[in-house]
Amino acid sequence: MARKMNFQSSKPKDTRGTLLRMLKYLASYKYLLFLAIALSFASNLLALQGPRYAGLAINEADAGAGLVNFDMVFYYAERMLFVYVASSILTVVINIVMTSLSKWIAQKMRKDVFDKLMRLPVSYYHHNTAGDIISRVSYDVDVVSTCIATDVTQILTSLVTVVGAFVMMVYLSPALSIVVLVTVPVCVGYTAYMRKKMRPRYSRRSKSYGALNGFVEEMLSGQKTIQAYAYEDEVCQRFDRVNTEAVDAYYDAEYYGSTIGPTTSFINNLSLALIAMLGTILYMRGAVSLDKISSFVLYSRKFSGPINEIANVVNEIFSAISAAERIFTLLDAPEEAADPADARQLEDVRGDVTLEHVQFGYDPGKIVLHDLSLAASSGKTVAIVGPTGAGKTTIISLLMRFYDASSGEIRVDGGEIHGYTRASVRKAYAMVLQDTWVFHGTIFDNIAYGKEDATMEEVVAAAKSAHIHGFIMRLPQGYSTVISEDGGNISKGQKQLLTIARAMLYDARMLILDEATSNVDTGTERQVQRAMRELMAGKTCFVIAHRLSTIRNADHILVVNHGDVVEQGTHETLMAQRGFYYKLYAAQFQ
Repeated sequence: MARKMNFQSSKPKDTRGTLLRMLKYLASYKYLLFLAIALSFASNLLALQGPRYAGLAINEADAGAGLVNFDMVFYYAERMLFVYVASSILTVVINIVMTSLSKWIAQKMRKDVFDKLMRLPVSYYHHNTAGDIISRVSYDVDVVSTCIATDVTQILTSLVTVVGAFVMMVYLSPALSIVVLVTVPVCVGYTAYMRKKMRPRYSRRSKSYGALNGFVEEMLSGQKTIQAYAYEDEVCQRFDRVNTEAVDAYYDAEYYGSTIGPTTSFINNLSLALIAMLGTILYMRGAVSLDKISSFVLYSRKFSGPINEIANVVNEIFSAISAAERIFTLLDAPEEAADPADARQLEDVRGDVTLEHVQFGYDPGKIVLHDLSLAASSGKTVAIVGPTGAGKTTIISLLMRFYDASSGEIRVDGGEIHGYTRASVRKAYAMVLQDTWVFHGTIFDNIAYGKEDATMEEVVAAAKSAHIHGFIMRLPQGYSTVISEDGGNISKGQKQLLTIARAMLYDARMLILDEATSNVDTGTERQVQRAMRELMAGKTCFVIAHRLSTIRNADHILVVNHGDVVEQGTHETLMAQRGFYYKLYAAQFQ
């Protein structure tokens, strides 16, 4: 039921390129970003004044009993209080700005991803699970937007503190600064080492969450089948395996990530101990005053604090890079080929369709259709029949240009379809599929989908023709009744009738019916068939049907098997031949 999950670790392909693309989203809000950086710069500069005022206050207090100038002590204390309060207020403003920035970046990124999904070919959705795609739109975007809005800015502003604190330490005591120059490279080297360890682990974690979402989505959509086969226990066991792999990937990434902060803290605390030892020696020798030692210690904490924060932020950036690569992989996925510059609009369609020596395969080397030719005259109905996997739906996909033929030509009204815009070719068809699709919205909206200016009278007429008007009027709010997501509050047959009404309302000269009445009872099917014949008058219709009794009146029947047209003609002529079609027809009445 579910696709095989693959949790193999993989390193990001282009870390630098991914970071640059992440920063491009920040560039869209550069003024807000510059404001946040400016406020952070001011906040850090204010906070950097605190240790110096603390040292000066200590120096005044060190004058000895009866010699302390309390006015100056209070003066420096007030200054220290002011800079810290001002810095805190600016930090609150920064958080507000960054929260807004995070919201807008997430919104823009999700819009880019969703817009891209609307431009991707049908083949993309055949090779990627819905759960994995949803994971990129939700989880991965959240990870990236949080990183862009907070972590990147935090690194930039932390650099201000690190540089400022180091300058002050060198100014206060070059000798004590040597300790920092020894321990910082150790900290940086350790962080670089862990970076190589972390990248593939965060990539594996993102992939495992996508696979988990895909599995859950598939199982939830197939609940009726699972319960019908009493397969709940097996599904739970399979979920346990997928969930365990996801949890293991998460633990593996977090285990290594959680060691970065404590290790860098240990290195910085070791640096602080060495500063205290060396400072004591220098103080005893009179090489440095007490106020400078106390200020130096405070600056060393300000110096090491951002380094610890950067180490933790780097941990989160690794996770964001892996998530971003998944998003950018989607954004870079090949779209449908652009229409030629001289492509025309398919207008005033008559409905003459021909396929000439068409060959097609979904994968290279696996040909599905071999040298297929057919002709459908305007206003005629062509039925395409054959066993499962014969290539019937593939023909429809080629007509709609969901895929392009490997060779051969498909013509509409004498013009090769590649000479028309893809959108105009698709608009020339109305389509009803076996897999019904309705969306969260009113009955009216679902029927009027594709015809924005549809009136209530037109929608009602289409519903009556599809024999669903009576059912709609029995609903509490009639045509204003809201259908739940995927039509969960109506039956499958009723959803089918809604999609038939939608196709009837759509003003198209050509009609595709892919098992359009498969979910309708026999009595209703006969009624719908009669109504559809009236509405299909004058339109070119392509009908795929497994129940051959429903296509007896087709003008032309195309019998397909293993990608080849093995027979074609009317129902009577094919039955008289007593060939492949005759056997298919007879098998349904045995």
